[in-house]
Amino acid sequence: MTMTRTLGRSGIDVSALGMGCWAIGGPLWGAGGEPFGWGEVDDDESVRTIHRALDLGVTLFDTASNYGAGHSERVLGRALAGRRDRAVIATKFGNRSDERTRRWTGEDGSPAYAVASLEESLRRLGTDHVDLYQLHINGLPASAALDLVDTLEGLVTQGKIRAYGWSTDNPASARAFAEAGPHCAAIQHDESVFKDNAEMLAVCDALDLASLNRGPLAMGLLTGSTRAVGADDVRGRAPEWLVWFTDGRPAPEWSARLAEIREALTADGRTLAQGALGWLLARSPRTVPIPGCRTVAQAEENFGTLARGPLPVEAFAEVERLLADLRAAPVG
Repeated sequence: MTMTRTLGRSGIDVSALGMGCWAIGGPLWGAGGEPFGWGEVDDDESVRTIHRALDLGVTLFDTASNYGAGHSERVLGRALAGRRDRAVIATKFGNRSDERTRRWTGEDGSPAYAVASLEESLRRLGTDHVDLYQLHINGLPASAALDLVDTLEGLVTQGKIRAYGWSTDNPASARAFAEAGPHCAAIQHDESVFKDNAEMLAVCDALDLASLNRGPLAMGLLTGSTRAVGADDVRGRAPEWLVWFTDGRPAPEWSARLAEIREALTADGRTLAQGALGWLLARSPRTVPIPGCRTVAQAEENFGTLARGPLPVEAFAEVERLLADLRAAPVG
């Protein structure tokens, strides 16, 4: 039986792992020509990957209006045609992009754009509602986020969304937003074995929120792959926040840390990626990691974790012993 978790106070049950759909959006470019996507993708393979994820018990799919300038939503909608009742769709708003040029055109956290962006997302996804609608501006001031609550509650009342949340790494902002919003059900934040956020998990505990974990495999570092990435991949010209890669390859200092914990993560026969995801499942009953997948093989490896479950207690403790210095200091 597939492991399930609840999306906070929404009461929506989801698989304990979701599929992140950033990578299947294909290329997206910033105003300065920097890559905001993961390179070219095969849409047919993306559809097969989503179908395989469903077969493996995955019910949560996390996308955004700007992943590939809407392309991710289109592909997800295509894959879920005739299967919508098997899926919980989470998407995001707040980043404008041009579908024709595949360029990011700026942030917009206004209530009017939250409504307009949802209509576009529904059209691309081919559905009449989104299960979880998330603010996608990490550093938006809490006061501006609070200005969205009435609009988001209105969308719940209209039946266009079931719940909402915020993709942010600021615990104080997350707390204020969730306290103000009755149907706020989840906070999406950076969380991995290398980047724990105890303060955010405490907020989720206090306010009955799900913790959606983006970057659960540290953008691929925790898979153990040493393959160089292309110039159209966000990791190839890593922005300041992406500490795991240097010039398209895993950063040496983080590769060394990975070598230290490899044995503990794989102690019960799981792969390195399954160990990293198992650590997250062991970290808290509220965590829902959302690893990205572009191929059927990646889906089979990542979501094989659902059958293995959380990392065993002894292995988890050993990882924590080896990474005690990281727990005492912020990463990045």
